[in-house]
Amino acid sequence: MSKPIMEIEHLNAWFGEHHVLKDISLTAVSQHVTALIGPSGCGKSTFIRCLNRLHEVVPDARVSGSVKLSGADIYGPGVDPVVIRRRVGMVFQKPNPFPTMSVYDNVAAGLRLNGMRQRSVLEERVEQTLRQSALWDEVKDVLHKSGASLSGGQQQRLCIARALAVEPEVLLLDEPCSALDPIATAKIEELLLTLKKTYSVLIVTHNMQQAARVSDFTGFFLLGELVEFGETGQIFTNPKDRRTEDYITGRFG
Repeated sequence: MSKPIMEIEHLNAWFGEHHVLKDISLTAVSQHVTALIGPSGCGKSTFIRCLNRLHEVVPDARVSGSVKLSGADIYGPGVDPVVIRRRVGMVFQKPNPFPTMSVYDNVAAGLRLNGMRQRSVLEERVEQTLRQSALWDEVKDVLHKSGASLSGGQQQRLCIARALAVEPEVLLLDEPCSALDPIATAKIEELLLTLKKTYSVLIVTHNMQQAARVSDFTGFFLLGELVEFGETGQIFTNPKDRRTEDYITGRFG
């Protein structure tokens, strides 16, 4: 039986006076893919930014409730947000490799920040991570070229490799395919199915077909609330809430 990796209870989030997340509770299971769907502006991206304490970087942003990672509250007293962001990696909507860095240095950056200096270990870890990200065969001969010289789909896989290099427990992806063509999107989806053997993945997506293809569990957000959460097959074929059914069948959104 898979164990919980993240347990979110009564999570609320604000930007100043604007209450954007309202009493969200869900459990993400270890070594599974959890998809978060819903119309634009419903709180999905804010939600995952709360899961690695990126939300609080925004001025006047605040959070209440509890987010447990492997049983410990990431918002507990004395918890270092930098450590949490190492344990919970994030990949953004638009590929954002460090443009002045080579492919190699993009992947090695987090390792070096964590104090790893031994060249042989760095080289081994960079290769291993690029292989995990299904990118090694495409970049092994251009490791010292700029990461920005790669195609959009390759850049996004490089960003996934960069996040995985420090061996996080959870990988968050915020619409990782929205800027990519169908071929690059298919490669990312294939990659996610491989990564869940090792990592726990939460993905925000506008694409319901994508959610159906890659995820084990799905949550439907609407106006800052989690309307429904369950196994993906159940959510898509037999939703319990009429609003979920209306969204999935295209009546709105």
